[in-house]
Amino acid sequence: IIFWHDCCISYRLIFGTLYPAYSSYKAVKSKDVREYVKWMMYWIIFALFTTVEVITDIFLLPFYYELKIAFVVWLLSPYTKGSSVLYRKFVHPTLSSKEKDIDEYLCQAKDKSYDTLMHFGRKGLNVAATAAVMAATKVVI
Repeated sequence: IIFWHDCCISYRLIFGTLYPAYSSYKAVKSKDVREYVKWMMYWIIFALFTTVEVITDIFLLPFYYELKIAFVVWLLSPYTKGSSVLYRKFVHPTLSSKEKDIDEYLCQAKDKSYDTLMHFGRKGLNVAATAAVMAATKVVI
C-alpha cells in the first residue's frame, strides 16, 4: 500500500501539477487567450480539489488513489474538458453569487491581519527594547 501511495503521489505531481504548470507557461508564452482561460479554470478546480483532498484523505476508500488519479486525468483531458465543465457548472455560478460576500470577507480579513501584525510588531519591539535595557543595566552594574 505504501508503494502504491507513493506511486500515486508521483503521478499526481507529474500529471496534476508539473504538466499543467508547463502547459500554463506555454499558454502565457503564446499569449493565446483561449489557452489562458482553459488553464486558469484548471488551476481553480485543482486548488479546490487539493483543499477537499485534505478532508477526503482521512477516508481511505477502496481504489481511493486510483480514483484521485482518474479525476486529475479527467480534469486535464481535452476530450472530457473536466475542469471546464466543473468550473462552468459549479464554481463560476457559486462564486458569482457569493462574490460580494467573499470580497467583503477578504477585505475584513486583510484589515484584521494588518492590525494583528501591527499589534504583535509593537509587542515584539517592546519586548526587544525591554531586553536591551535589561542587558544594558546588567553590564553597567
